[in-house]
Amino acid sequence: MGKVDLIMPKLGESIMEATILEWHKSPGDSVALDETILEIATDKVDTEIPSPVAGIVGEILFKKDDVVAIGTVIAIIETEEDQSSGKQTDSDITEQPKKIAVSPVKKEQIKSPPKKESSPDVSESIKQSDRFYSPLVLNIAKSENIPIAELEQINGTGAKGRVTKKDLANYISNRTQQSSSPYQFSSGNSGYSPEGASSEKSVVPEPVIQPSDNIEIIEMDRMRKLIADHMINSKRTSAHVTSFIEADVTELVNWRNKHKAAFLKKHGQKITVTPIFLEAVVKALTDFPMVNVSVSGNKIIKKKNINIGMATALPSGNLIVPVIKQADDYNLLGLTKKVNDLATRARNNKLKPEEIQDGTFTLTNVGTFGNVMGTPIINQPQVAILATGAIRKMPAVIETTKGDAIVIRQRMFLSLSYDHRVVDGFLGGSFLKRVADYLEGFDNTQNI
Repeated sequence: MGKVDLIMPKLGESIMEATILEWHKSPGDSVALDETILEIATDKVDTEIPSPVAGIVGEILFKKDDVVAIGTVIAIIETEEDQSSGKQTDSDITEQPKKIAVSPVKKEQIKSPPKKESSPDVSESIKQSDRFYSPLVLNIAKSENIPIAELEQINGTGAKGRVTKKDLANYISNRTQQSSSPYQFSSGNSGYSPEGASSEKSVVPEPVIQPSDNIEIIEMDRMRKLIADHMINSKRTSAHVTSFIEADVTELVNWRNKHKAAFLKKHGQKITVTPIFLEAVVKALTDFPMVNVSVSGNKIIKKKNINIGMATALPSGNLIVPVIKQADDYNLLGLTKKVNDLATRARNNKLKPEEIQDGTFTLTNVGTFGNVMGTPIINQPQVAILATGAIRKMPAVIETTKGDAIVIRQRMFLSLSYDHRVVDGFLGGSFLKRVADYLEGFDNTQNI
């Protein structure tokens, strides 16, 4: 009888671990090919994981709510297929499980990430440690100047005593000062470096709040916790700067109001201003490709595909960002269909994992909530995010053949948050101005 390892799949860029939400099978249960065997969650999406083979669930290695690193074996499935072939020697009589990834990723992608350069002492301490630390835990430890020796002292609640992200967060919140250590996290993201004792950093202790009649204590749900972590990580990673511009969008508003009924009748699609905004963003990214990048250490990764994420509010009040892949391949009708489809399925929790991955730029429409402008937080590992404010009728001064005149126009604010490490004020401001130019220059004579 053969054995197949079920491996925690890689579900997106920068995702290094996932939480097991529910096992649909128990040891001894039969499972068919592609039958759902468990549900997992990341900070991006909840998804079902199918079985890569038909067989019997032999062993489940992690329980519900465990946080598991990508590439880790989470279960073993026994199959009728005999994995051995040819003659066996005394050294290979013991059967070795066959590893099959449950998502279409290359074998190299599920291996442990390559270790970044670190000091010899720290490398030795990692090798000598009997504990497994997920890449996320190590990254958090580095950002908080916690050396491996100190990590070893933290009591873990994960499988086999593993330190989870929650364990580390609780430890940090109760830590009043940095432990004395010869190791320090270097600003070059190259790991710990023995440059003398790290400077002490005061941590404000979390206040203890007791229940009473005049307050209500609400526990964050899982998705809200993940969003919070993602936002804090983004602020720690990127040097955020926000620029603002005001645009006159009278022509596009008049065009939409004139044609929206006919558009719905002809194409079966409601047209909002969002696909019009996306069309302008795509054109501007084509003009300024250095905004369509990400950062890896000291390298700038220039993306050839323009994949636009659109922040979508969920009924729970949380947000999710489905991605329109290769948005520059679509015309206005195509963008309208993609926007409506992704938004509908996002609200019904029907998005696929690949539909929230690989975004290169994000648009968030704060005007939906009546806000006139915002300072959005960059969606890592992207370097910019555009917020569109509410469109309002406002008095404006325009030039006419008879002189200046005050008229009523439809106007809105656009705000661009960008990573000042790689996008300077000239590039960020020029890109934002170009988006506004495309919106103001909207062709109101185009057919539907």
